[in-house]
Amino acid sequence: MNKFVFISDFDGTISNKDFYMHVIEKYLKEEGERQYARWRNEEILDIEFLSYVFTNIDADEEQIYKDIISLEIDPDLEEFIKYIKGLGGEFVILSAGSTYYIDILLEHWSIEGIKIYSNNAVYKNRGIHYDIDPTNEFYSERYGIDKKKVVEKLKEEYETLYYAGDSMPDFEASLLCEKRFAKGRLIDIYKEKNIEHYAVESFKEILDILKKEGI
Repeated sequence: MNKFVFISDFDGTISNKDFYMHVIEKYLKEEGERQYARWRNEEILDIEFLSYVFTNIDADEEQIYKDIISLEIDPDLEEFIKYIKGLGGEFVILSAGSTYYIDILLEHWSIEGIKIYSNNAVYKNRGIHYDIDPTNEFYSERYGIDKKKVVEKLKEEYETLYYAGDSMPDFEASLLCEKRFAKGRLIDIYKEKNIEHYAVESFKEILDILKKEGI
């Protein structure tokens, strides 16, 4: 069995901004905000909301590529990954977004050798279209990918698991891990449910905590 793994959400955790919000602000304006409100009111599922946003970008692939690489990511991510790997651990990305833009961003920032669990998607018809297989072992009707199922699988492979996330899709998955690091809405969710966690703003903060605890 492998030593340990650090699992991280992508949008809002690694990236400073959710890619869907970037798309709404640039391309969808009022209708995007209306769909966002429907999603937050639980009138539509997460995957339905994201599918609407991404398929309605209405831009050529070169422009979408430029939009993706304009997203800022945590400046200390690369150093953090090196630290984890230097200790004999692995760093895994677990996202309910899409490998389409995650792959592009990691390549742009020259971050290699990272295992990614996320929803497949392709560019067509001037948008990004999900390509989700309902027979996949990690399939979720709500999110496309069930993060809890992925973490359950990782628990079979690693002795210790750590988790960083920022929203509800991360909650159940993170409960399977020894330590939890939270940003954004996930902090309030943990507090509400009295779940032990570290509230952080960056991977630099997480790195400092790990070092302080001798990890």
